[in-house]
Amino acid sequence: MTMFCYQCQETAKGTGCTIKGVCGKPENVAKLQDLLIYTLKGIAVYAVQAREMGIVRKDVDKYIMESLFSTITNANFDRSRFVDRIQAGLALRSDLKQDIKKAGGAIADDINEAALWTVPVYEFEAKAADVGVLATENEDVRSLREVITYGVKGIAAYADHAYVLDYSDETIFAFVEKALVATLDDTLPVSSLVNLVLETGKFGVAAMALLDKANTTTYGHPELTKVNLGVRNKPGILISGHDLKDLEELLIQTEGTGVDVYTHGEMLPAHYYPAFKKYENFVGNYGGSWHKQVKEFEAFNGPIFLTTNCLVPPKDSYIDRLYTTSVVGFEGVKHIEDRKDGKPKDFSALIAHAKKCPSPRELETGELVGGFAHNQVLALADKVIEAVKTGAIKRFFVMAGCDGRMKNRDYYAYFAQALPQDTVILTAGCAKYQYNKLDLGDIGGIPRVLDAGQCNDSYSLVVIALKLKEAFGLDDINQLPISYNIAWYEQKAVIVLLALLSLGVKNIHLGPTLPGFLSPNVINVLVENFGIAGITNVEDDLKLFMA
Repeated sequence: MTMFCYQCQETAKGTGCTIKGVCGKPENVAKLQDLLIYTLKGIAVYAVQAREMGIVRKDVDKYIMESLFSTITNANFDRSRFVDRIQAGLALRSDLKQDIKKAGGAIADDINEAALWTVPVYEFEAKAADVGVLATENEDVRSLREVITYGVKGIAAYADHAYVLDYSDETIFAFVEKALVATLDDTLPVSSLVNLVLETGKFGVAAMALLDKANTTTYGHPELTKVNLGVRNKPGILISGHDLKDLEELLIQTEGTGVDVYTHGEMLPAHYYPAFKKYENFVGNYGGSWHKQVKEFEAFNGPIFLTTNCLVPPKDSYIDRLYTTSVVGFEGVKHIEDRKDGKPKDFSALIAHAKKCPSPRELETGELVGGFAHNQVLALADKVIEAVKTGAIKRFFVMAGCDGRMKNRDYYAYFAQALPQDTVILTAGCAKYQYNKLDLGDIGGIPRVLDAGQCNDSYSLVVIALKLKEAFGLDDINQLPISYNIAWYEQKAVIVLLALLSLGVKNIHLGPTLPGFLSPNVINVLVENFGIAGITNVEDDLKLFMA
């Protein structure tokens, strides 16, 4: 076995990629990602001790969050970037250790090897073989450790987006460090790891709330919006990913240049924010879900800008038009450097490139309607509540999460179409691309698909559910007429699931397959305590949900 990775839904045979990642991740990158996670755990050992002594370093917090984010599926495929990041981490670990000593702290004699190891760069991949996922031999302990690790990767993604907008929460950073250290502790019983999984979900809620505050304070609350799907006869830049700060700076720098800006994939919900509507060159959305980019990027004709994860290894036909930034990377792809000294990123090369390209080839026409984050839905609360009371709305279906390449994800499109006309879909994330362009109608003016935004905006669905619980005077969130049929793909979806579990939500159906990193015993715990289940077929699942 040259590598082992099972963190995403599409992992080979549902059990683990052992030669090359289905995502396109090569063996050497997979190993370096394992070593980076191990390095982070070693840094966390010192960071936890330092916090106890009143030593808090923002550069450590930032490094841990960005590094965790860089290992999320489809974020970074560039070996050299991981080598550099590991080297920087080892230096940071050494600095933190010295800070502790200077403050009079003692380094424990039995400190974990993760806090001590060091080898030459040319031995990094060999070292990685000893510290990867399979280094934990007990299957159940390994499963729970990985659930926690993938959960904090999701937390890191949300926290990093908030940090870019100058919003942070030291309790979140402290928890992530504590959780990473816990995955090294061989004395922790399974019961403690289970509790830590739920605590991870609790801090997932906190991270999503922080990001919601950062986004809405900076750009306004998302509002009901019609988004254009067509194109104009001007050169354009296609922006994908999730980072709204990158979009803002790009719109400012392209204004008045004759270059249009289009969103792709998870950047679609940017159109819902009031702050972006003033830009006349912010044209609309182009294409669909992340996994369709190999065709859609080719058709766009102009440069494509990847701000976060959701990168698929590019085709030769457009790799010269692809740009990455932040934690995203691919060997041979141009990279936009991070902000320095408070100055915005420089998109001059991207804009100059766009001016030399033909306008995008039109893929479709028409409009999409979205912007139903918690503030907008609560503005319609009286109308929604009345529709429930009169029976016009019988049930809500939370169909949030991710889209993906597997053919069996068509299930979600068929499921949406098969739902009774008196039901409403609450969604966030790219899972909506399975059904958001279908004509599913409305109920008394309330669209039957209420799109809250990115996977980052899943917090809105939590707020909506809690407000409905309050409005109906219920004691338990599970008494609401809400069913959960969630699609997952990567680690941000994992933290959304853990967040729901931490809030006591039960009977969540997860598909198209259950995670390969859940051992049979861990699945049993989730089934017995939370009613977690998979999916079967549309007809049978619908009968179950509507019973």
